[in-house]
Amino acid sequence: MNKVILMGRLTRDPEVRYSQGENSLAIARYTLAVDRRFKRQGEQDADFISCVAFGKSAEFAEKYLRQGTKIAVTGRIQTGSYTNRDGQKVYTTEVVVEESEFAESKNASAGNAQTSGAEGGYQQYQRPQPSAAAAADGFMNIPDGIDEELPFN
Repeated sequence: MNKVILMGRLTRDPEVRYSQGENSLAIARYTLAVDRRFKRQGEQDADFISCVAFGKSAEFAEKYLRQGTKIAVTGRIQTGSYTNRDGQKVYTTEVVVEESEFAESKNASAGNAQTSGAEGGYQQYQRPQPSAAAAADGFMNIPDGIDEELPFN
């Protein structure tokens, strides 16, 4: 079984290209910086994993992913090789992304990303603090008009 699960931050904005032909296909390439659990003295803190996404996953990356965004991906490892311009054989290893999702909130991500502001038309708002009554019965009052701020209906 060839299954990979990674969680890390994008080292740069995804590079997206479209295949040529009648049914063009989006292809996104990006690198994830994945923290190491344990570190020996003198070793790097993270591994840099090359990822490639196709189709809808690539379109998602193009639209929503930016440098510094923390995501979780599942996919498979794919190896390959090619001959470079100097005639040397180069071996490659990358993760072919099957699924990806955000691994932190937009507010938390804003402090880590290079870009700022409300991208994609979503407005940021402060979550209301629960009142004493909410703490007593376990439910929180939802403010009026919150439905208009949500990015979905």
